[in-house]
Amino acid sequence: MEHITREAAWELLKQYNKDPFHLQHAVTVEAVMKWYAQDLGYGEDAEYWGIVGLLHDIDFEIYPDQHCIKAPELLREGGVGEDIIHAVCSHGFEITVDIKPEHEMEKVLFAADELTGLIWAAALMRPSKSTKDMELKSLKKKYKTKAFAAGCSREIIEKGAGMLGWELDQLLTKTLEAMRASEDAINEMVAGF
Repeated sequence: MEHITREAAWELLKQYNKDPFHLQHAVTVEAVMKWYAQDLGYGEDAEYWGIVGLLHDIDFEIYPDQHCIKAPELLREGGVGEDIIHAVCSHGFEITVDIKPEHEMEKVLFAADELTGLIWAAALMRPSKSTKDMELKSLKKKYKTKAFAAGCSREIIEKGAGMLGWELDQLLTKTLEAMRASEDAINEMVAGF
């Protein structure tokens, strides 16, 4: 099946997203999704998983009140296939849309999206400003502090872990590992914008 290229997806994302914070989040989720594809046995689809992660918030910067509602229109205009559109929109399940995550990739996106934000916020509080020396225990302490990264919904993260049939600790451990493994590549990309 033919899919949008990574380069075309990146250019499409940048049509609607200018804020470096949003672009960093997009490349972070892209990297985490590619890591998960490898980890869960979907290695041949890693680029595809990454593109879904890259495009997942395409409508958020310009249309925050229509998040995952405006995305199909923007993605179709960019020549993106319906499978990617479904995957992108499914991360807004029961938040803004009724498109349920079905494939394991969609469940991973739903579960890991908010969590990547919380992990970056926790990393920035560390002297190293890095995930590389962060331990699960430290992440869990930040996670349990409701005032910390309050915009990252613990309810969504926990619902996502449940969709995957995982304990919360498994999701936290894997996502932290994905971010550690991807941090250098993410920082290199972020330095470019």
